[in-house]
Amino acid sequence: MFIEDDAQMESFWVQTAIGAIKVFAFVCDIITLPVYLVLQRPWKRRQASRRIKGLRLRDKPDENKYKADDVEAKASSQDDTQITYRSTDPPRSVHVQMLQANIDTLEKMFNYCVKLHSNKRCLGTRQILSEEDELQPNGRVFKKYKMGEYKWKTFMETGKMATNFGRGLRELGQKPGKNVVIFAETRAEWMIAAHGCFKQNLPIVTVYATLGDDGVAHCINETEVDCVITTHDLLPKFKHLLDKVTKVNTIIYMEDQLKKTDTTGFKEGVKIVSFSDVVKNGAESKIEGVSPKSEDVAIIMYTSGSTGTPKGVLLSHKNCITTVKGFCDNVRIEPDDLLIGFLPLAHVFELLAESVCLLTGVAIGYSTPLTLIDTSSKIMKGCKGDATLLKPTCMTTVPLILDRISKGINDKVNAQSPFSKALFQFLYQYKAKWLSRGYTTPVIDRLVFKKVAKLMGGRVRVLMSGGAPLSPDTHEQIKICLCVDVVQGYGLTETTSAATVTEEQDLGFGRVGAPLTIADIRLVNWEEGNYRVTNKPYPQGEVVIGGDCVSQGYYKLPEKTKDDFFQEDGRQWFRTGDIGEIHPDGVLKIIDRKKDLVKLQAGEYISLGKVEAELKTCPVVENICVYGDSTKQFCVALVVPNQKHLEEIATRNGITFTKFEDLCSLPIMEKAVIKEIAEHAKKCKLHKFEIPAAITLCKEVWSPDMGLVTAAFKLKRKDIQERYQHDINRMYAS
Repeated sequence: MFIEDDAQMESFWVQTAIGAIKVFAFVCDIITLPVYLVLQRPWKRRQASRRIKGLRLRDKPDENKYKADDVEAKASSQDDTQITYRSTDPPRSVHVQMLQANIDTLEKMFNYCVKLHSNKRCLGTRQILSEEDELQPNGRVFKKYKMGEYKWKTFMETGKMATNFGRGLRELGQKPGKNVVIFAETRAEWMIAAHGCFKQNLPIVTVYATLGDDGVAHCINETEVDCVITTHDLLPKFKHLLDKVTKVNTIIYMEDQLKKTDTTGFKEGVKIVSFSDVVKNGAESKIEGVSPKSEDVAIIMYTSGSTGTPKGVLLSHKNCITTVKGFCDNVRIEPDDLLIGFLPLAHVFELLAESVCLLTGVAIGYSTPLTLIDTSSKIMKGCKGDATLLKPTCMTTVPLILDRISKGINDKVNAQSPFSKALFQFLYQYKAKWLSRGYTTPVIDRLVFKKVAKLMGGRVRVLMSGGAPLSPDTHEQIKICLCVDVVQGYGLTETTSAATVTEEQDLGFGRVGAPLTIADIRLVNWEEGNYRVTNKPYPQGEVVIGGDCVSQGYYKLPEKTKDDFFQEDGRQWFRTGDIGEIHPDGVLKIIDRKKDLVKLQAGEYISLGKVEAELKTCPVVENICVYGDSTKQFCVALVVPNQKHLEEIATRNGITFTKFEDLCSLPIMEKAVIKEIAEHAKKCKLHKFEIPAAITLCKEVWSPDMGLVTAAFKLKRKDIQERYQHDINRMYAS
């Protein structure tokens, strides 16, 4: 009884205190509003957010002229099966300069960068001073890095290394036009190796460092390479891989900062050469560079294989340069910007984003997920994480990472006292309200939210998110709590990462932006899913992308290329399989995916990706795969639970446990988690039939190494289904 009275009393005082703060804030708003109105001019931001960014082409997709009634974006053209949109923006200065300088290959672009920014910092690598044992509070000992400063190469030094590396490859017998595999983690040498290859017209084959052995062997064998570039950490894989990739006769490895690489025990007749030796040999070579042509293949970029065997996408120099132009038109770059690079360079989004940085003279400091922030697993106590030391202003990321940051913020807030929690929620809602009106909140940012922003060094002004749709809730929370603009892009490997990009001034959430200046976006009716361009209030349909950013097709897959790509009026187009709708301002929103749509027995359609995106924001859900059987009336889900939250649920329900794995096996815990998910789903406004009726708690965290998610952390549904088929059968039987 007393406990209840104390709790009620505490709640009363918290509400009273927050009420007083609200009154105080209201008075301050009245006093300061005229000042903020004059200084911030919020109407300009609202105008920029509402402006028309994309217009519908009247009849022909190659028609450049627009008419007044296009602004209304009506779906009333002569063809009611498809509509096409194009950007309203003209090319910006960097795009124009590239045209004037006749830059149409990555080799020309890099030469231009080196000449323009010769003595500026280009690529930075954090020095690892030592690896030491660190005793943990629980008595365990972990290996941790003692880290030093960043060591930088200028544009001129980077250009010289790339030239020498390319010549060194030629000295090893590589001939122009011959494919070379890069199977390595993201680091400065990756970028240097790639541009060394471009200088000799050697197409690079990019393979994710987290791809399984069978996938790696498939990529190497299909492209018929005999030279592989890898790293100290990945080199041992080839002791058994070389039996599967019989044509490989040369392996180049990027050295480790601390450890000497063991080059013994490999298949006889295979040359194992260090990266630095290739550069050294190239410095003594007299071989001239071989410039590629615009239409030549620059990259065979293997997709991460979310639907089966990885496919090689043929990306020409023209494709890459086109995307770089488009990004420069739509993403604001400042002269003193600094990018922290840690996403896989084998991902087209990261590679092209870094290429934009090189072109505009923005330095790139490399990092890894193990050393990114102060609390990362490899950072020694008392040592700064890469972001804290580097203090970047720009960062590329994927939704999964932002979802984890969002959950981390929520966990810290929920662990605070009732007053602190209520105060944070009030300040969050207060800032969200004023942001939606076009204002900024400098006082609250300085006192509260800038402390959260210090997690990434405190200077990040823009986060560029790609690879998958970003949840509107996560988008809003990251923007508010980290005090950054979140620029969300949409594109695929097949379109060289280009299609749409949101503007920093956009006040909305959950949309992926208007067409880039170099791409056309078309919606085509998908009758089976009832998505038509005549739908109200917005036209809907399958997203089809056209332009010079679109790949010529898949490597050695003519039938698949024929299915997904087509030519129209001399323009290359790609059918994405994504379902979108376009709003009156010409901005695209992805609302579904053809392959993710499941029809249940009663006739309801479930968008698996949409449901997963919403449920991933539930605190107890670390990852989730929703499964729907068309012969059943409900869907089920495989859930990777967050250990901390699962244990909290167990404690609340009076369940005793010793191990996390034991908790996952308890039927009572499944019921408790279903209840949590159902309550969260209602908040997200999911329909009843979209809420999983049964779940399985998975004891393992899904990682690329397990083969259940791709390197970009997209679900590999087929592999997950095969692994958990017994659990799926059990859930439906129950």
